[in-house]
Amino acid sequence: MGLITHSAWAADASFDFFVTNITDNVYSIVSPSLGLPTPENRGWNSNSHFVVTGQGVLLFDTGSSESIGNAIKIAIKSVTDQPVRWVINSHSHADHWLGNAAFTDTNAEIIASDRALATMKDHGPGALAFYSRVTKGAIGKTQLVYPTLLLTEAQQHNFGGVDVEFILANDGHSPGDILMWLPQQKIIFGGDVLSSDWMPIITGHGNVANLIDTLYAIAKLNPTIVLTGHGKASTVKSILRDADLLASVWKQVKVDYKKGKSPNETVLNIGATHGQKYRPLYKDFDAEIERHIKLMYTLQH
Repeated sequence: MGLITHSAWAADASFDFFVTNITDNVYSIVSPSLGLPTPENRGWNSNSHFVVTGQGVLLFDTGSSESIGNAIKIAIKSVTDQPVRWVINSHSHADHWLGNAAFTDTNAEIIASDRALATMKDHGPGALAFYSRVTKGAIGKTQLVYPTLLLTEAQQHNFGGVDVEFILANDGHSPGDILMWLPQQKIIFGGDVLSSDWMPIITGHGNVANLIDTLYAIAKLNPTIVLTGHGKASTVKSILRDADLLASVWKQVKVDYKKGKSPNETVLNIGATHGQKYRPLYKDFDAEIERHIKLMYTLQH
């Protein structure tokens, strides 16, 4: 993929954010932490990406607190003096949008789907309280700042001379997921719909069948670079890997559920039939496959 490590480090009192130059005008800030927020990671457990355009910066996801958002701003300034003019919230999970509060002083337009906004308003206060509690206050003070421009369907936009297409995932990961596609550069920004070195992220309020369909649809775009919500940059191979795994396991769960088999029986079966192929492809196959299968069972009801 020809990734170039940018030489600049950006720091505030709490964070050192390393900026990776993906290609030309596209950059990533990849969190080294995966999983739940903790006092040690200060709640920083997701990636942000940004595009430098001719008229300002387009930022994809803002992190899980105002302090993280401020660190992202400093990181961006290590690359360009242009302000953040547009913010995309890929979905409603707290680690991807609570940092919006850091960008109120830039008059940035904050973009998300209408379904994501509804979920943010329902769960935002509780998520903020949860993050503060489990990090023992390390996230600092954060104001809930909601998106201001809502998408209800797939759309095309031009940001400072950069053509962008927004793709809806039909609630594949969570209500109102959106992906961002740069057709000229063939780069896809996936939020938590797309994964790289970790297992695909399915949730109880997502739609697994729609997630599978979305993955196959995105793979047909044949992206050169895949930027994810967690983990390093990847290629279209990871999208097809995830789609094939989920499709196979989802099919087996549906069959076993109808036959009255228990989730544990399916876990043993899938481990035997899929482990050799998929275990080397993920850092967390054994830890996650059982959770995937048991969650899929609950979604059969």
